[in-house]
Amino acid sequence: MDIASLLEPGAVRIINHLTSKKRLFQEIGEVVASVHGLNASIAVDGIQERESLGPTGVGHGIALPHARLEELDKIIGVFFRLEKPLEYDSVDRLPVDLVFALFAPKDSGVDHLKALALVSRTMRDAGVVAKLRANNDPAKLHAILTEARTSKAA
Repeated sequence: MDIASLLEPGAVRIINHLTSKKRLFQEIGEVVASVHGLNASIAVDGIQERESLGPTGVGHGIALPHARLEELDKIIGVFFRLEKPLEYDSVDRLPVDLVFALFAPKDSGVDHLKALALVSRTMRDAGVVAKLRANNDPAKLHAILTEARTSKAA
């Protein structure tokens, strides 16, 4: 499993302005709907339900919202770089500007955890994070994310 298999180029966006975590989740739902054809409300409900168990802001300006959904047959991702950091109730209380959302089939079992671990490792890489924050082109962001783990695996 690699990030390229989880993240379509069209699911990488730069978001100029969001006013709330709820609006962020709605934006994620809209991208999942447009890129993967999944119902936006189902995606939003899934990540809100998971978020109610505890915040997915992992610190250092990074959030990893995720959900398991009946409607999926494969694991998919959405990546946003926020122009203006957003309050998120992160573990370190800092606002987030990098958001990698994952959606997995309800019965994905360990594959969901493997995907989450892969994304988490990638987003903990200080070099990758610095490059993501320094770029304003979604195509470059996609390339940074999809090359990050591949180059280290070789």
